Amino acid sequence: MRIISNIKKFIYIFLGFLFMGIGIIGIVLPLVPTTPLLLLASFFFVKGSKKFEIWFKSTKIYKKYLEEFVNERAMTLKQKISTVLLSDCMIAFPFLLTDRISVRIVLILMEIYKYYYFFCKIKTIKGTPKFSLEKENK
Repeated sequence: MRIISNIKKFIYIFLGFLFMGIGIIGIVLPLVPTTPLLLLASFFFVKGSKKFEIWFKSTKIYKKYLEEFVNERAMTLKQKISTVLLSDCMIAFPFLLTDRISVRIVLILMEIYKYYYFFCKIKTIKGTPKFSLEKENK
């Protein structure tokens, strides 16, 4: 049993680093959504190891892209749109590949709820830079 538990932890940590890496790529490439991928990375680090969870939450990437969302339940409009569009793409595949009307109805209802949740339940904040270039007064 201990071996299986260690393998699961290793897989969670591996997935955490994988999604963190793809999320970092999303910082540079506008088509790759950063916030949802870093949220996935955070989820996998929490599942994998307390040590990696603490490490991830102390990184500049976490503080810049996720900390405000986790603490304030707020996102910038750009973050919301990129998250919703990524989700739309993932839901479009099963929608297009199925002929069953019941599955399509469930997927449409999921989409409606997702838009409601993101635009009515999560606050929208202005995208302000976290790091100021002003000199500190001494």
